[in-house]
Amino acid sequence: MFTPPEKLGKRLIEKSLITGAQFQEAMQADNTNGDGAFDSFLISKGYVDEIEILRIDAEHLGCPCVDLSEIELDPKLVKIIPRHIAEKYKVIIASKEDKKINLAMVNPLNPFALDDIRTLTSYEVVPMLASESQILEHIHDVYTSVSTADDILDHMDVQEDEAMKAIEEEGNLSTSALQAAADEAPVIRLGNSIIMQACKDGASDIHIEPSKSAVRIRFRIDGVLHEEMKFPRKLHAALVSRFKILAKLDIAERRIPQDGRIPLKVEGKEVDLRVATLPTIWGEKVTMRILDKSSVLIGLERLGFSSDDLKVFKNMIQKPYGIIFATGPTGSGKTTTLYAVLNELNTLDKNLISIEDPIEYQLTGVAQAQVNTKAGLTFAGGLRSMLRQDPDIVMVGELRDKETAEVAVQASLTGHLVLATIHANDSASTITRLFHMGVEPFLVSSSVICILAQRLVRKICPECKVDYTPPPEALERLGIPPGTKLYRGRGCEFCRDTGYLGRIGVYELMAVDDELRTLISYESSAPAIRRKALELGMYTLQQDGIRKVIEGVTSIEEVMRVLFDA
Repeated sequence: MFTPPEKLGKRLIEKSLITGAQFQEAMQADNTNGDGAFDSFLISKGYVDEIEILRIDAEHLGCPCVDLSEIELDPKLVKIIPRHIAEKYKVIIASKEDKKINLAMVNPLNPFALDDIRTLTSYEVVPMLASESQILEHIHDVYTSVSTADDILDHMDVQEDEAMKAIEEEGNLSTSALQAAADEAPVIRLGNSIIMQACKDGASDIHIEPSKSAVRIRFRIDGVLHEEMKFPRKLHAALVSRFKILAKLDIAERRIPQDGRIPLKVEGKEVDLRVATLPTIWGEKVTMRILDKSSVLIGLERLGFSSDDLKVFKNMIQKPYGIIFATGPTGSGKTTTLYAVLNELNTLDKNLISIEDPIEYQLTGVAQAQVNTKAGLTFAGGLRSMLRQDPDIVMVGELRDKETAEVAVQASLTGHLVLATIHANDSASTITRLFHMGVEPFLVSSSVICILAQRLVRKICPECKVDYTPPPEALERLGIPPGTKLYRGRGCEFCRDTGYLGRIGVYELMAVDDELRTLISYESSAPAIRRKALELGMYTLQQDGIRKVIEGVTSIEEVMRVLFDA
């Protein structure tokens, strides 16, 4: 940050980009967390775009500012600077004018960078302030030519090709043969290209799936699987061994499932790959979950809550005790929501502890413990131990059984705020799920203060978004007035021709008041609890989805797929 917080805040308020209250919030974060926290807080909360802060910083420095997303870089020009220099100083050439190059920089005041690049290029350098994330992304795009399987196979020599065939065809593979194959240059290049491509495409999972004659690579992007490449069967054993070595798994053991992790740094970001192998009839299937440690640090305002629900939910998480549940199927964003809550509540005067399986992201200021059943550390046992650590707020990764549920209830009744995930279809059925676990109704009614059911839907790509009027029957099914204009994506290079880019949450927030507590204490059914919640003003998942369709956030087809087809 180049502009002092007070001056930056004043300029943002003058431009009507933030409010006085948001300025005070950011100043408090800066005082608590130190230098640089002011602008990062505003950006993480979604109060202001990074480019707006960069423009004010550029004014303060007296140099130009460049938004790299709005210009097309010339790869030949960019590569005048070697990659290691570009990465060292975090710079990239934006354009050239006669004997001058306009150099996008994270720090335009760095004299060593300016001197080295003047000497290296023999051009006069005009420093321009730019976003670090944009510079790193463009360095990757320009300097890295991601190899496809076909490219790698084309450049594989005869000896390498024969070695791969022999390994795949041999029935009893030795550890040394697998190790040697995994260390071959083509296999290393292929493994690296798969990971880099998945990270570049914003995938959440990589699937390596063998069949009788081929190996298929699929990425899960925005919750949907896409086939990326397919290559000959002969590469399977070596490629799987490569990933197992990186994950520190036993490459000779192919009869039982194994789990491991690969810590990586991709484009300056710390990424964890959670690797899971599964023996199948055609060989080991490998699935890798990509965990970008920076992606979870997102403010509640950016998750997709309506303004009314956000106000209620923020009020609920400030309660001194009680249980707040996030519920939904696997992959519906429950953990991200609870991490956002922890991030919101993470202040110096509170003690926050979590028990998770596994710890997906590391949160500064939160004591995180991981379940280890082999060592005897279960959710219930870990939660009991955590309560002896004088916590204010406790997060339980998942409520799976009666014992854990009862400990969580007792914790909430003894003055702790408990955050937990649980698998249920909607908010009302969460209550009956607790009944089925064996938790007494009077304990449920006394402890639960809020239940948030959620799903994730894909957002319409802003680059190819168009309006249209759907058929009357489609509108009628969703209860949308006839003739309403809706939106969808045509498909373009930015969204891989899907019409969607990114995802957003759809929510059903049930705040438990006295009337609902009475119903719960009498062990009422889920439909009865749901009816009462609707009378009290609760929006269902389907209603929130339709609201996002009308607002143009998502499409009618996406809401039907996620919320109505189940």
